[in-house]
Amino acid sequence: MTRVVVTGGSGKLGRAVVREFDAHGYDVVLLDRVPSPDKPEGVAFVRTDLSDYGQVLGAFIGLDDRYDTPVDAVVHLAAIPAPGLVPDVALITNNVTASINVFHAAKAAGIKNVVWASSETLLGIPMGEHQPPYLPVDEEFAVRPQSSYSLGKAVEEEMARHFTRWDPTLKMIGLRFSNVMDETDYPAYPWDEQPEAKIFNLWSYIDSRDGAQAVRKAVESDLTGFEAFIIASPDTVMTTPTIELVERFVPDIPRKSAIDGVSSLLSSDKARELIGYDPQYSWRDGR
Repeated sequence: MTRVVVTGGSGKLGRAVVREFDAHGYDVVLLDRVPSPDKPEGVAFVRTDLSDYGQVLGAFIGLDDRYDTPVDAVVHLAAIPAPGLVPDVALITNNVTASINVFHAAKAAGIKNVVWASSETLLGIPMGEHQPPYLPVDEEFAVRPQSSYSLGKAVEEEMARHFTRWDPTLKMIGLRFSNVMDETDYPAYPWDEQPEAKIFNLWSYIDSRDGAQAVRKAVESDLTGFEAFIIASPDTVMTTPTIELVERFVPDIPRKSAIDGVSSLLSSDKARELIGYDPQYSWRDGR
């Protein structure tokens, strides 16, 4: 079996990712500071402080009584997940330190397959005076971080560009996840009575199970070099047609292509084309 290390595997997205890889026959190692509440029986949990490079490298090389054969891929999801939870400098210091430790340790351990959680916030989210240049949003324009959290994600993507420049055989994929949701969140949907509450990310979301599928397909892809992909659900959190929301709230943003039905304004077309991302879940299904 292929061995995949998942950092932050005890979080909302991380738990879905761990289940996804376990269900597809991978040997999964979960690195986190706290245990997962629903870890599959065959998954190893290793309490790890990602701010300590030695611990990260040790986990990637091998662990007594667990494994002494190579790690094949690293999925890095661990982070303080949003601005405002800790002071700004503490947030970016924690997140970027963890990422540089993961990236360097993977390099030192000879791991050529690294996928990590980037963020929709690099697209100019939260929406405000710094609006995207067009709709639907894609990966074709320069990132525009607006917070300490998104600035850290921009630093991580830039680091990945140079890691892959140094080693053209390396694959580093940053998945720009939209707001991660799961079945426990969906009783609050739709948000038609409070559209202003979700304008910050253009009414977008990603089901954690589809996010996990995107992670697995990124790991399984034969790409090399650095790539960034927007990962969003194909629909919005609204029943109001998306074009009505655009015309009401952001009428001055140019439109790059047609906006139909309740389609998302965050385009995942690149991920569909290059890694085979194929979202299956929606809050509308009640699943």
